[in-house]
Amino acid sequence: MAKIFFSLIIFLHGLIHILGFVKAFELAQVDQLTQDISKPVGLLWLFSSLLFLLVLALYLKGNDMWWIIGMVAVVLSQILIILSWSDAKFGTIANIILMVPIIIAFAGQLPNSYQNQFKTEVEKRVNQNIAADLLAEGDIAHLPAPVQKYLRYTGAIGKEKPHNFRAVFKGQFKPSPDSEYLDVTAIQYNFFDPPSRLFFMESSMYGVPIEGLHRYVGSTASMQIKIASLLEVVNARGPEMNRSETVTLFNDMCFLAPAALIDKNIEWQLIDSTTVKATYTNRGNTIKATLFFNEDGELINFSSDDRSASADGKKYINYRWTTPLQDYQDFEGRKLPSRGKAVWHKPEGEYTYIKLHLVEINYNCDEMEWLK
Repeated sequence: MAKIFFSLIIFLHGLIHILGFVKAFELAQVDQLTQDISKPVGLLWLFSSLLFLLVLALYLKGNDMWWIIGMVAVVLSQILIILSWSDAKFGTIANIILMVPIIIAFAGQLPNSYQNQFKTEVEKRVNQNIAADLLAEGDIAHLPAPVQKYLRYTGAIGKEKPHNFRAVFKGQFKPSPDSEYLDVTAIQYNFFDPPSRLFFMESSMYGVPIEGLHRYVGSTASMQIKIASLLEVVNARGPEMNRSETVTLFNDMCFLAPAALIDKNIEWQLIDSTTVKATYTNRGNTIKATLFFNEDGELINFSSDDRSASADGKKYINYRWTTPLQDYQDFEGRKLPSRGKAVWHKPEGEYTYIKLHLVEINYNCDEMEWLK
């Protein structure tokens, strides 16, 4: 709805500027404009109108540079409004409305924006040239039978061992148990030599952009959330965050890179033919999880008691965390669950705070690729 409203403002504001051109060249009677407008200035009114229409086209196409043209259009528009102030002063209101998303878009391009922090961290790692050998039966011989079956089912055998992956998700995010779901888009890069996880998510509430950045590098993790690319409302870090994100990192290995489960830092315990327990250690952070499979060999759920929830990054509360998985699809010759959700099991009931659909995944990437 906010996108439609903003697009409509651009369109109507741009069309109104044509009146200045019409007035200058006496193409029609324009009673709304009482001041004389010279032909050179009239051409500027026409140019301003065309700029707004160009901004609209770029904005609707999702071109990240729309705001640059938008800023030029607004500045030119305001100059023309000042020149015809008594007739056109109310156009200032539209320009102010348009400047708000332009400023937000500009803030999102600054070096310290979450988007650019994410890209910088990825580019540090993605260009590393690491030879990838193929996963063989001998590599999985030490794993419990359900995990071996899972790796065979996913088609991991005979394919390159993953040193990194890039994943893109669409989905819904629920900020609190009582709130509505928000549409989200997310991009993620994981690296395994050494392990690190970078996750960027964008959404909006009432038309105001919301961005989230999860970063797990070395032994430390952080979760940051900004509103309108300007106001940081969450900056979670510390021992609880490090442990929680180690759970997430291991969950990613199970869900998105099954071949990574040959990692020697994982200790396995067989429970039965469809259930195993795992202990995973990364840089001093040790967590435990239980993996549940079905008879076909699909991983259908992941559970851990070592992840803590935090709404503000200051107070952490430990709950059981699960990620039910379903709808296995083919991704580059690998069978992976295309849909999943994350659930906090609170005393008052289950809280499914995110639902994700895996759109695409690429392994052993040698260059940074942003959202298409």
